[in-house]
Order: sequence, then structure tokens, then C-alpha cells
Amino acid sequence: MRGLRATGHVFHVPLDHADPSSGTIEVFAREYSSLDHSTEAVAHLPWLLFLQGGPGGRGARTTQLTGWMKAAARRFRILMLDQRGTGLSTPADAATLASLASPEAQTAYLSHFRADSIVADAELIRSSLGSPPWAVFGQSYGGFCTLTYLSFAPEGMDRALITGGLAPLTGHPDQVYRATFARVEERNREYFSWYPEDRDLLTRIMRHLDDIEEYLPSGERLTARRLQLIGSYLGGNTRVHGLHYLLEDAFTSTPSGPRLSATFLEQVAGPVSRASQPLYALLHESIYCQGAASAWSAQRVLAEYPQFREDAAEPLLTGEMVYPWYFEEDPALRPLRAVAELLAARDDWGPLYDTAVLAENTVPVAAAVYRHDIYVDRGLSLATAGAVRHLQVWETDEFHHDGIADDGEAILERLLSMTDSRNADAAITPDP
Repeated sequence: MRGLRATGHVFHVPLDHADPSSGTIEVFAREYSSLDHSTEAVAHLPWLLFLQGGPGGRGARTTQLTGWMKAAARRFRILMLDQRGTGLSTPADAATLASLASPEAQTAYLSHFRADSIVADAELIRSSLGSPPWAVFGQSYGGFCTLTYLSFAPEGMDRALITGGLAPLTGHPDQVYRATFARVEERNREYFSWYPEDRDLLTRIMRHLDDIEEYLPSGERLTARRLQLIGSYLGGNTRVHGLHYLLEDAFTSTPSGPRLSATFLEQVAGPVSRASQPLYALLHESIYCQGAASAWSAQRVLAEYPQFREDAAEPLLTGEMVYPWYFEEDPALRPLRAVAELLAARDDWGPLYDTAVLAENTVPVAAAVYRHDIYVDRGLSLATAGAVRHLQVWETDEFHHDGIADDGEAILERLLSMTDSRNADAAITPDP
């Protein structure tokens, strides 16, 4: 492809790394390298493992080296992992889970799809490739996985780079949702200050959905609370402005009165569905759980923020929160409702981090903390940064959660330079 070579790899890994008799699944990874390097030269480049956001997101597919990948390919072979259950790895979705005998069996199976298992996969893959300790770059949930890597297999890492992904090391998911509801409200207010006409328009659309049945192209009804999921636009630097273009397409005139336009309904279909990422809905709250049940944390915490209710006078858009009614309204999730309930009730989740190991960490770590990130709270991120030895923070208000989509090349170069220095003392380096 243009300026790059791509090679697919398939690895067979245990479902349960603690029990090899549990059977195996496949994990797919794609290797990217620059044509600026000869085939012979590439074979001698160090590896950089990229762990993408999620949970439940597959590795990026690219046809040319741009952004952070352009910067990385100057120095590394990039390994883009389809984390277990995603992409070309053995899938975990309604169709494949149906082969298991019961929701309880499905729950036991999915308990092996969190960060600890992803890290164990990565170490097996590193060994299979014959790589010495490698660089690991984690974006968002990939950053959570990177902290797990630092906790349980630091010997496999040469350096760690994290963007928008410093998870809280302890505590219940409730703390996460209290922080993110506040951040999302702040971002709503900011958005409506730019586009004040959209405040009344959004309320009008939601009240219209209460009174008139409107259907997505896939055939299911669009409800007001499901429409609130378009708040995912709020997490981006430039993507946030795409929300205005989406909303301006909302209504069309018909002989029977205003209806939602086909253009609007087509555009909304993607952001309000988890058809392509069922693991996101199933496992999202569990990524914060250690020894406690989430018990539908976001739904419970929502009661403290009535401004997010769909029947509020001026309802706000939500962020990435997952609610139990997802599994009623999204056809792709309905077959998974029973297992979702069991996962929410599960209270024996194992540890994802070892705070004692992190406090003595020797791997150079550089993390970008986005001051106004609506998904990974700044305060919680800085608390985590202070608990990891040799972790340097670059705090900035220039980017939001998807910063690497805006200027990934500059962001990665900065983080690489911070770890190149091998600075022995953790430091916080905010922008001026």
C-alpha cells in the first residue's frame, strides 16, 4: 500500500492463561512498517505494540502512514493488535456466545476478556515474535491495559506511552461516573455556548421522539434516551463541531407535519448502536472493577444528575456510559441481556493493577493527560500518575480525548522524547 507494507499474524493463545486446558482462541495482529526501510532493515527495527481504545475495539486499519503511525514507523515496526474478541481475532458476540450452554457459561467465558488477559496475550505474542522488551503505546482503554502490563509483566516493556488512558488504580466505578458526568455536563454547556440554536433544537428532537415513532434504517425505534448517545461527538477536538452538522439535518417537512429526515436517521444510526462493538457494552463497567460488582454503576450515579434524564426540561447529551436499557433497545444487544445482568452483578473480579509494583516501577513511562477529557478524568489521572514511579505527565488543554486523531505525530514524538531521556524522577510538565 501507499508508503507502507502490512503483514497479518495469527496467534493461538489460551482462553484462560492460568488454565491451559481451557482451550485456545485466536488473536490477530497486523504488522505495519514504512517502505522507507528495506525489508532487511525492518527485520532489525524494534517493535511498538499499539493497544487501542475500547473495550471491544479492533485495531486500526490504515492504507497509509499518517499521524502517530508516521512518527512511529520512523523508528519501529508497529504491531496493531485486534484485542481478543475483536476484529479478526476469535469473535465474542451474540452469535458466538450463543454456542455456550447458558448465560452463566457466557459470563465465565467473558471474564477472560479484560486487560489482564490482553496483557498475557501480548506477552505470548512478544515471545512468539522473538522480540526483546518492546515499546507499548496505549490510547484510552489501551492506556488502562498498559498500566496492567506495567503491573504484571513489566519485564516485557522497554517503555510505555499513554494518551488519555490513566485509569484509577483503586476504588469503585462510581467514582469514575461521578467525575465523567460532571465533565460531560461541562462539555455540553461549552457546546451550546457555541451553537445556542442547537439547545432548543435538541430538546425539540427529543420531545418529537416522545410523541412520534421514528425508526432507524435498521428498523428499530429511535427513542429520546437513545438519541442522547450522540454525545460521543463531544469527546473530540474537531469532531465536536460535526454534531452541529448532524443536528441541522434533523427535520424535514411532510404533509403530515415535521418528521426526522432520512439523512439524519442514517447519520444517527452508527453512534446509537453497539452492533459492531458488543463487548464495549458488555464489559465497559467491568474494566474498573476489582473485587466488587459494578451493579450498573452509571445508571445508579445518573440519579444524582437529573439534568441528564431524557425528560429533563433541557436534557443533556451523555458520553460513553452504558445503561441496562441498552440491552432492550439495541437489537444487537437484546440476545445478550441475561449475560449483561450477570456481568453487572459479578463481585469476584480479580485485580487489574498491582499498586506495590507500580510504586517501584523502573520502566520509563510518558502519559498525555488532557485537561478537559470527558472520558478519562484529569483528577483521577493525575492521582494515578503520582502512584507510578518513573511516570512523566504532559498535561495539556490543547487536545481532547481523541488527540492522536488530530495531531498524533506531534503527540507521539513528544512522548517518545520524554521516555528517551530516561528521566529517573516522575515529573508533571503542563503546557504554559
